[in-house]
Amino acid sequence: MKALPEILGRDEFDALIIRTDYGDEAAWQAVVADLAQPWGDDGEFEPSVHLVDNPAWADLTSDEVLNEARRDENLSVVFLADRVTMQSAHRALLALDITEEEELDPVYYQELIDSRLPREFRTVPAGVHDVHANLSIANVDFAEFAEAAFADPDRIYRSF
Repeated sequence: MKALPEILGRDEFDALIIRTDYGDEAAWQAVVADLAQPWGDDGEFEPSVHLVDNPAWADLTSDEVLNEARRDENLSVVFLADRVTMQSAHRALLALDITEEEELDPVYYQELIDSRLPREFRTVPAGVHDVHANLSIANVDFAEFAEAAFADPDRIYRSF
């Protein structure tokens, strides 16, 4: 794997958004504009995001991004602006669960292994703030957000 620049300057309350697709600048600018909108029931909260917009991250896989993002111990989720994001009408980002999966012995834990919780889902940019804030304070767990996303006809988290 290529050496990646360190993620610097992220406040612990900022949602981390990493751009991995560089094929459509206009789509990226639309994602950035959506992420900059106030959020909450009445738009009462200002957005707080840290954007990583560096071609060194281009075309990385989810696992490669997770390996780097896990260095930040104050992070519970990372969002990717990937090719699907850029081509989607909803500009849905990929939310990745940062927590590392525990290695389980299949002799004793096959049922748990077979029923592992989802490790990713898609969310509209407006949902990024809700997901990040609630996961940061452990108010909601990742699986609950994934379940809400999977219940949507487009399989995208929009809000509870």
